Amino acid sequence: MIGDVERILYTEEQINIICDELADKIRRDYSGRELIFVCMLKGSVLFFSDLVRKVGLPCRLEFMEVSSYGSGTVSTGKINIRKDIGCDIAGKDVLIVEDIVDTGNTLFYIKEYLEGRSPASVKICTLFDKPVRRQKPVYADYSGSVVDDQFIVGFGLDYDERYRYLPYVGVLRPEVYSS
Repeated sequence: MIGDVERILYTEEQINIICDELADKIRRDYSGRELIFVCMLKGSVLFFSDLVRKVGLPCRLEFMEVSSYGSGTVSTGKINIRKDIGCDIAGKDVLIVEDIVDTGNTLFYIKEYLEGRSPASVKICTLFDKPVRRQKPVYADYSGSVVDDQFIVGFGLDYDERYRYLPYVGVLRPEVYSS
């Protein structure tokens, strides 16, 4: 399966540095405030775990599972909430943690959905941003790195539920997902 990766874009060490930098910014911005981290399952779980530990502020951890891809590489555009957060966010600061912002369709929907619950704020933190594919006006308040229009896997990012376990992020060979 590792042979399916064409090249490594970000090593484990580089990802760790990105997480450190994001955590420093978040810690400064939310110091002394009540923060709720919302992990977008499943892809964000590795990034989320590292980030929350590095931020080191008292917080609440919540999880959402949302789907718009199925088993393909192109979003269907239809958003399906499989698991919702389990707490009241009214008057609280919410930080959505996502592995990658691609078309923006899912995050646009989720941000509006959560804003409808009257939080003090809703912001987005993403490990990777792929603005070249953006279809909705959604932007990350905290962005680790901008990536080109390539299909990347590893460190939580998957293709058909595979490759999440890789400790690095690499470009998937097109022949793997084209067949």
